[in-house]
Amino acid sequence: MNSLRKSRSSLNGVRKALLDSTVTGLGTDDLDCACEDFQEDWKYGAEEIGKQTEDLAEIIGKSRDSYLEVDKALEAALSKAAKGGSGSGADGGSK
Repeated sequence: MNSLRKSRSSLNGVRKALLDSTVTGLGTDDLDCACEDFQEDWKYGAEEIGKQTEDLAEIIGKSRDSYLEVDKALEAALSKAAKGGSGSGADGGSK
């Protein structure tokens, strides 16, 4: 979960670094235009990946919390059952 959040920050850093780069003067006008289009697409794609990564991190966190809750409830139930016996009466169920 933490790695996913760190990757989002890293991706944002790369995107911001590219944003400061200029594409003019690389070559022909067509190449400059293509580079500018790529940079706009990259920005959109990077933002979408970042959003989805954050959503995934949240889902993983909720799954972890649910798992821990079920694990604690199971532990408590097993502990209660071990202390209270099998629940088949005072004679242990033998007749």
